[in-house]
Amino acid sequence: MVQALSSSAQTAQSELPFVEILGVRVHNVDMATTLATVSAFVDAGNPHHVITADASMLVMAQEDAELKSIAAAADLVTPDSAGILWAARKSGRPLTERVSGVEIAERLCAESAARGYRIYFLGAAPGVAKAAADKMRSRYPGSDIVGTRDGYFLEHQTMDVIEDVRASAANILLVAMGIPKQEKWIAAHRDRLGCAVLMGVGGTLDVLSGQVKRAPRVIQAVRLEWLWRVLTNPRKINKVMLLPRFVRLVSSRQ
Repeated sequence: MVQALSSSAQTAQSELPFVEILGVRVHNVDMATTLATVSAFVDAGNPHHVITADASMLVMAQEDAELKSIAAAADLVTPDSAGILWAARKSGRPLTERVSGVEIAERLCAESAARGYRIYFLGAAPGVAKAAADKMRSRYPGSDIVGTRDGYFLEHQTMDVIEDVRASAANILLVAMGIPKQEKWIAAHRDRLGCAVLMGVGGTLDVLSGQVKRAPRVIQAVRLEWLWRVLTNPRKINKVMLLPRFVRLVSSRQ
């Protein structure tokens, strides 16, 4: 564990060390510290935005002032890619480890019953969120996933979605709409959703549902999961194409 956390969520967040990469603060946390911080946020009760930052997000933030502002205001930003770890090392301030959204989400489901987490899955294609919830309940008996909703709703249905989340009494909301839509949606509605923790999780629900397979652990270990994603899902190529630009931006600021 990187460091001990206080019982206060505000104090816990302010004590977290960070590395600034392309103008975005990324916290130097491991998985244990991340989960402890999320637990403190839940105990505090007021809304906290958690971002899992990868290289593509930081590139987007260079030309999207709204996204950059949202990242700057987030309560916790975890390092969610090999690119982020590389950039931190290059700056001379290495981060402890990668802390990915899919792993955080599954750990929250696993700890749901014991810690009183009431989790809502929002986003992905029709049927995916429900399938992910069914998988997590089966894998982790007692996992309290209190609601699901796909991400294919129209703007005029937004208030219905918000009311459904509020009615579920969820204290953790996982939003799978892709970057930057999920971050902007959370920022716009965080104070009306009634959740203590709101986190954008990209393709996590596809993985948790079993529709998309994560790279084998050996591929993850050598930090080539991005290549696995492209080979198994060519639609990811646009996101991967941002990586060379990320390298150039980071290198130019050294």
